[in-house]
Amino acid sequence: MRKFLLLLLILSGGCCLGQSTDLMRVEWLRIPQVDSDNSLSRFRTFINFPIPLSWEGSYLIPGFEYRHITLDIDDPVPFDANDAKTFQMFRATIAYTFKFKSGWRFGARAGFELASNFESADFLGRDFRFSGSAYMIRDRSSDEVAKPNRWVIGLQYSTNQGRPFPLPIINYYRQFHPRWSYSLGTPKTNIKHMFNAKNSLQAYASLDGFFSNIQNNRVVTNPDGTTAIADNISMTQILAGLGYEYNFAKNFYFYLYAAYTLYNELRLRDENRNNVFNLNENNTGYFRTGVKYKI
Repeated sequence: MRKFLLLLLILSGGCCLGQSTDLMRVEWLRIPQVDSDNSLSRFRTFINFPIPLSWEGSYLIPGFEYRHITLDIDDPVPFDANDAKTFQMFRATIAYTFKFKSGWRFGARAGFELASNFESADFLGRDFRFSGSAYMIRDRSSDEVAKPNRWVIGLQYSTNQGRPFPLPIINYYRQFHPRWSYSLGTPKTNIKHMFNAKNSLQAYASLDGFFSNIQNNRVVTNPDGTTAIADNISMTQILAGLGYEYNFAKNFYFYLYAAYTLYNELRLRDENRNNVFNLNENNTGYFRTGVKYKI
């Protein structure tokens, strides 16, 4: 069961988010934009339903995720910001996983999402995005292994990436001491210390971001008087910081992450993914907290 749950998170977690065994999460994010009056906040929740199949070790995993992103734009901008400050994302996925006799496990996921500011009454074709991924996992993290370890190797593709090819995912985990472990690779690298059965602290580097359609395209006026059409908005971040987790009930954890971005870009783009206007590109603080259920 534990090996299956590892795959579950990777198949259902998207960019963000890390190598854990979450079945449910409710979280809030705040990103104040340095040297700016703008800021960003995000509410996110997801849940997954593992369904065991007749073939031993195989599961079907439907899942659902919702995100609500609010941009507080108080700086002057060269476009109409009305109805372009709130964005929502609805994602539905279906995943399948089974285990080989060799000990490796295969998993695949397919999903679609709606991501938009939804200022029109109807859904537009540009609001829809599709994604897919495939992974191989070798998990040797059971208690009887002297130094538990895990390999994750896979490919992930999404139509919101703007690339006609999948991106590689590779991650290696190792517990080198009863209270210490580390992971290297994407989408998260960390080193973690367990103080006791309830408290842990980690230093980490990770990725975060979002992509959304703008239903009624915005006209952006450049300083030279020329104009460009903004079709969508995206945020890309590379960040590093500290994370704390507290196990307050069986399988329930409170967590708090504080980080600083190493790369931060929040921008409007045209339909060809060309940059139209940077809302912010200065590095800034990053604060995320919430509750999750994991096994």
